[in-house]
Amino acid sequence: MSTPPVPVLVFGATGPSGLCIVRESLHRGHHTIAYVRNPAKFPEDLAANPELEIIQGEMSDAAGVNAAVARIGASGVVISILGPSAPTAEVRKQPAGLYESFYADQILPAMKQHGVRRVLAMSTTSYIDTQGGDADSALRWVLRTGVWLTFGAAYRTMLGIAGVFRDEGEREGSEIEWTVYRVPVLLGGDASWAVDREQGDVHAGPTGSEWMYSIRRGQLARWLLDQAEDTAGRFVRAFPAVSTARVK
Repeated sequence: MSTPPVPVLVFGATGPSGLCIVRESLHRGHHTIAYVRNPAKFPEDLAANPELEIIQGEMSDAAGVNAAVARIGASGVVISILGPSAPTAEVRKQPAGLYESFYADQILPAMKQHGVRRVLAMSTTSYIDTQGGDADSALRWVLRTGVWLTFGAAYRTMLGIAGVFRDEGEREGSEIEWTVYRVPVLLGGDASWAVDREQGDVHAGPTGSEWMYSIRRGQLARWLLDQAEDTAGRFVRAFPAVSTARVK
């Protein structure tokens, strides 16, 4: 049985991963809304797709974000790939707590206002999910320390994003069905989406023997839309680490 179309709202839709998410969503027949700062970054074929609705706005535009969330309704799913990139001059100008407050002060309140329950937000495998069974290792410690030393602000932001949803999960009476998916190194992009989505299985769960240090963006997009369509909610209120599955 095919999955009924689900309205999908994508934040970060014009980046390399976001374009793959939009393509995957449209490929599955979902009405897809992209809230973006610069619509000109969309390839022509995507921009011309009648199932893609583009809303132009800034993260700081609370009214615009609220209106975008309202567009998907209670049956919709929010997928966000937002997060700090490498420490470019533009990123250094961003105020501290930008992404954390975007989720805590805009996304979550808008979802509650409009009855939207499902959201998938990105964080990093530098966040250790001890309750979820994460296994640490010397190599992972070295990589995490390198990220902390080299990209300190970005590192703290990604941990902060995880913390926003952890706090939401502890809020009494909250009906938000969040998943914070933790990513390793992301490979590929829009040009290779069609090939990458056909690659092998995706590991989703704790870090450990089955987890690897990278994933193709097309694979990630496929997994995210699987979760958007998953009525059982396997990873609701969880912090799965995702990667290409190790070949046994």
